[in-house]
Amino acid sequence: MKSVQQAAYALLALVLGALVAKEGSFIFVPLVWGIFFAFALYPISSWFERKRFPRGLAVFLSILGVSILAFGVFYLLLNQVFGLIREIPEIEANISGKMARYSEELNLFFGEDWINSSTVPSLDSLVSSIDFNETLFATGKSLTLIGIVPLYTFLLLYYKDFFAEFLVRYSSKNQQTVLHWVNDSGLVIQDYLVGMIRVAGIVTFLSGLFFYSIGVEFFILFAVFIALMNLIPFVGVFLSSVFAILYVFLTTDSLIYPMLTFVCLWGIQLLENNLITPMVVGSKVKVNALAVIISILIGGWLWGISGMILFIPLVGILKITLEKSASLQAFGFLLSDDVQVNEDSENFWKVLRKKFSKTKK
Repeated sequence: MKSVQQAAYALLALVLGALVAKEGSFIFVPLVWGIFFAFALYPISSWFERKRFPRGLAVFLSILGVSILAFGVFYLLLNQVFGLIREIPEIEANISGKMARYSEELNLFFGEDWINSSTVPSLDSLVSSIDFNETLFATGKSLTLIGIVPLYTFLLLYYKDFFAEFLVRYSSKNQQTVLHWVNDSGLVIQDYLVGMIRVAGIVTFLSGLFFYSIGVEFFILFAVFIALMNLIPFVGVFLSSVFAILYVFLTTDSLIYPMLTFVCLWGIQLLENNLITPMVVGSKVKVNALAVIISILIGGWLWGISGMILFIPLVGILKITLEKSASLQAFGFLLSDDVQVNEDSENFWKVLRKKFSKTKK
């Protein structure tokens, strides 16, 4: 009875925690991003401090350097986006021409009015269907979050000794365990973020080189888009590839280029999953594929795209936390990618199969 009551309390706490996380996403999302960036920038700010820079200046220079780099990339991508927008009339003409040609061929093949090209919506109708008030609100909200994240990062790095002292006072009885947990969690965050930035750079270079070789005008935009979407496992690469292949299809006259784009992006994805990511990121986030998929879905439901990216290292931290608890180690194993089966597990399945066979008879 006591175990059932504890399970009910745990389920209630889980549901209430999910509701608080979802309703308070405007607060929690930038805070978690700030924590992650604070861990990632900690080595840089520490280097400045070792060079006898004041802590505030060291943290400011660390954030400023990363911000300048991010702004440069954003400015370059913004120019590419404006160029792509200027080509919308030409792309729309290509859509109309291709649909008219393909509809005529299908109508000749099937001997009837199989497809009516006039039913294909134009880009103007699609643009007119967008709720610009909602889009403007979402954009303003995103810009606000982006502005808050550097502030959180600065304060977290500036008061790092304060938070360390809090942990020491809070964990007076099991101080070493808590400090080891903080250290391991910080390593997971640092290795994941830095590693994924490196992976994104490699994927950007490979895909950009391919798009440039086939004559795609906005090759930098699509290369960075594919690399950023690649940060969302399983889902991101599929969506980014669809958009890239569609653009190549609309801007070229031969089906060879879209097919070649599909093959190349598929090859880059295989190379990234099997060689680049294991070598660059390593095995710090040892979470199995099922847990990753579930974390992506839960993260997307709670915090949108940010949740789909953040929940992967958060699940890695959760696994570390569960493994350090004697009563919850089994749940930590449930999240890990350790598929080794010991003798007790094999005996369990043998006994279960025997009981099932006897019941069936």
